[in-house]
Amino acid sequence: MEKIKQQTITEKTNLHPRNLDRFGYDFEQLIKNCPELNNFVAVNEHNIETIDFSNPEAVKSLNKALLITHYDIQDWDIPKNYLCPPIPGRADYIHYIADLLASSNNGIIPEGETVQGLDIGIGANCIYPIIGNSAYGWSFVGTDIDLKAIENCSKIIESNPKLIDAISLQQQTEARFIFKNIITPEDKFTFTICNPPFHNSKEEATKSSIRKINNLENTRTKNPVLNFGGQNTELWCEGGELGFVTQMIYESAKYPMQCLWFTTLVSKKENLSSLYKTLNKVSAAEVKTIDMAQGQKTSRIIAWTFLSETQQKAWKF
Repeated sequence: MEKIKQQTITEKTNLHPRNLDRFGYDFEQLIKNCPELNNFVAVNEHNIETIDFSNPEAVKSLNKALLITHYDIQDWDIPKNYLCPPIPGRADYIHYIADLLASSNNGIIPEGETVQGLDIGIGANCIYPIIGNSAYGWSFVGTDIDLKAIENCSKIIESNPKLIDAISLQQQTEARFIFKNIITPEDKFTFTICNPPFHNSKEEATKSSIRKINNLENTRTKNPVLNFGGQNTELWCEGGELGFVTQMIYESAKYPMQCLWFTTLVSKKENLSSLYKTLNKVSAAEVKTIDMAQGQKTSRIIAWTFLSETQQKAWKF
């Protein structure tokens, strides 16, 4: 047993230094806080305690345990078939945003509710605002085109009173827009955050899920069980990731002084050169690409601002 314990706390050096899961999962503590997780934990062939990441219920249970243990979220759930994101990867995005904001603030991470993030496509899980509020005290506006997702986030917020003043929600009523209808003339956002739909079509999303499950299980399946779930709007859109982020960049140029840093995840490296060209077209003042390792794949954050260095330094946090 001692041997298992030792192996489960190997440092995950690919995670951000402030990531609370950098030293692996303490299953003993997690099960204590969330007993249902015990149903899914087993010792693998390397003598390490783990869960079956191809089982959506196991992933959801692990998330519940992590949210209780690290983020003091006592009541969290998502409807069947909605995206159940791996928390360490989501936490990394938040920590890298904190570093990005520090770069515009004399190296100091700004904390507190006056730092306001706009989460584009909050989903039913509310993960980014939960982590951002817990780690840095930030406040958030979360948007989604899916009313059921918004309603579930509302339930999570109401069940955890500390989130009530920190997170507000707004449905995007027109699927073709991202910031339009959301950012009003009075709004000022410190940053935007987004995990865009990756795929062009349902078929492409299904193929990708089959590949992912086969990689996790070393088996061959033709019927994907989405281990992290996902509704159509979460997984695919016309034009896929490239189309979505290109639209986001063009729209961001209409609100140049109302947001310090616009950011989004970019999963497909081959999309970067086209996105850089679009950012050049809209005259972004500064563009940064932040590499981020997430599980078996490498992702990246692309961040841009229309503010000069002087304007960035003058931003009121």
